[in-house]
Amino acid sequence: MEIESTTFGTITIDGKTYEHDVVIRLSGEVVKRKKKLSKKDYGTSHVLSKDEAKFVFEKGCEQLILGSGQMGNVHLSPEAEAYFAKKGCKVLLQPTPEAIQVSMERNMKCAVGVCGHCQFGPEFVCKDGPKFPWSRVEALLRVREM
Repeated sequence: MEIESTTFGTITIDGKTYEHDVVIRLSGEVVKRKKKLSKKDYGTSHVLSKDEAKFVFEKGCEQLILGSGQMGNVHLSPEAEAYFAKKGCKVLLQPTPEAIQVSMERNMKCAVGVCGHCQFGPEFVCKDGPKFPWSRVEALLRVREM
């Protein structure tokens, strides 16, 4: 599965652009986020309710990476925090561009920053990565013939 890009109101996964918030299941299935579960309790989808946390959580999930929107406006309600804690699920909450991690590992050769093969713009994959937040590499990935 490859998360290719994200902009306000869209996310592109494996070549398909979604114009709504999504949940990526452990199986890789992409489903629409059920914002109404949070809106009914808080009047906004910027606060994740316990009911929505129940929808998002899957048995066996030890860590949830939650993209909090382009500007980082989404946060967990105290009840949702308690629910995830009770399930033993650590939540990493970051603005969506930061939550998307891109692995550049396949570009490494020497692994010590000497050969320059893994240089990617100002970054050296072997020393600075191999995983980078989408926001850090998006512009570089859009340059042809780099």
